Amino acid sequence: MSMKKLDIHNHILPKEWPDLKKKYGYGGWVSMDHKCGLVGKANMMKDGEFFRTVEENCWSAEARLKEMDRDGITVQALSTVPIMFSYWAKPEDTLDVSRMVNDDLASTVSSHPSRFVGLGTLPMNAPLLAVEEMRRAVVDLKFPGFQIGSHVGDWNLDSKELYPIYKTAEDLGAVLFVHPWDMQMGGRMSKYWLPWLVGMPAETATAICCLLMGGILHNFPKLKVCFAHGGGSFPYTVGRFQHGYNVRPDLCATDCHLPPREFLGKFWTDSLVHDQAALKLLVDVIGEDRIMLGTDYPFPLGEVLISDTYPGKVVLEADFSPHIKRKLLWDNAMEFLNLDGSKF
Repeated sequence: MSMKKLDIHNHILPKEWPDLKKKYGYGGWVSMDHKCGLVGKANMMKDGEFFRTVEENCWSAEARLKEMDRDGITVQALSTVPIMFSYWAKPEDTLDVSRMVNDDLASTVSSHPSRFVGLGTLPMNAPLLAVEEMRRAVVDLKFPGFQIGSHVGDWNLDSKELYPIYKTAEDLGAVLFVHPWDMQMGGRMSKYWLPWLVGMPAETATAICCLLMGGILHNFPKLKVCFAHGGGSFPYTVGRFQHGYNVRPDLCATDCHLPPREFLGKFWTDSLVHDQAALKLLVDVIGEDRIMLGTDYPFPLGEVLISDTYPGKVVLEADFSPHIKRKLLWDNAMEFLNLDGSKF
């Protein structure tokens, strides 16, 4: 008997949106070029420079559903592509982009409510505006939570400026899905896809370290947070973090009196590690109740139907009991997102 699967980590974009440079009066924005001459594809452009080619499954719900059916994915928790975060922009403009993205997400979800749920985006660079959008998205758009970046400009996730967002998430029962972004791109990192292969895992580990040593999960005990890519390099280096906390409390225990290991089992990660031994370690460190299927669909670095992989491969081929596999593929996501599984 096949198991239901909820994919907590995948990305979608609006098919099109206004010329944001023209609308706001300054550059730095992404646009979608559907006139690139590639059938079923479009080029994402940033200030007229090529950024990435995407296929129609990145904006078309119908194309996406066909591939979900092919791959046995029951539900996707949709979130935008991190380049749309726009934390660098003027706060009112970031809010406007967030509302545009969230409204488009809500439209996709409402057209197929048994297949999609929405994780919105927020103007994290303006926490009070973010709180406003959180309330709108949860109350009006019925989102169970939000995707946020691993940092916001010079703010790490322990920054007190972000406390209103964490408090509002607790009050609304909204979850947070943390995705790495804004990695160093040039210099030593310009070859071998290093920003994605090395930078992203480091970004995620940095975000987890700041959340734990910054006391965020202690100060906001009802906050539900999931980290992408299996928590990045954190599961392998948690012992190093703990040792650093023990031997240099003057540096590491300045904001929280509880050690990092105290918070294991109190946050979630996705399963996107591409390796059986890594998944076993992830389960040992994070816990079998705190890991959810994540594919990074539709991008090639994800666990998608490409090369020798397919969605859910590492979980399905793991030497785990059917009970644990069901947790990782479905049950844990239902708990995390506060969803009723019978509705899907």
